[in-house]
Amino acid sequence: MHLSIRNTAFILLALALQNCTYSQTSNDQKKNTMDNTKKEPNPVYSHDDSSKVTLSNDQWQKILPKDVYAVARLKGTERPGSSSFEHSKEIGTYYCAVCGNPLFRSDTKFESGCGWPSFYEPISKGSIVYTPDHSYGMERTEVECGRCKSHLGHVFNDGPPPTGLRYCINGVVLDFEKAQDAAKKYDSTH
Repeated sequence: MHLSIRNTAFILLALALQNCTYSQTSNDQKKNTMDNTKKEPNPVYSHDDSSKVTLSNDQWQKILPKDVYAVARLKGTERPGSSSFEHSKEIGTYYCAVCGNPLFRSDTKFESGCGWPSFYEPISKGSIVYTPDHSYGMERTEVECGRCKSHLGHVFNDGPPPTGLRYCINGVVLDFEKAQDAAKKYDSTH
């Protein structure tokens, strides 16, 4: 019996020390993310507009895909290793999939091995909002989009130089635009 309690305590400690955690969406949250097959167009999505966006969760639910809504608005977490962005080496810019806010440049992305796309620095100080997160008995810092306050992931102090930070981001809340695609779009509008 004593060995069993020690093993249980060790397992709980190991789980508490994990930096990136996978959490299932609760049944109440799943009820709130019923899939609407026909979504309304997202009127606030823009790579150029930096004005703050404040919509209710009901409004977001009408325009966001179910998986994006569950992570961005209900603070869920996608399955580790499920994002195509985790190992992507393409050059370009990562945007908030909810509102289009520029978040990270691909040259700040690195392979962390945590199961989610990781970056060591956001595009600007205003592109990310930091919030203390005490969920699951852990002390972490949540990162949200600086424009629409959607949940993106967490930041940790175990990243590479020059910042020493690791922004562990759910890939489902990211959009990506290749550098050459952005240049073509710029050329066609100017």
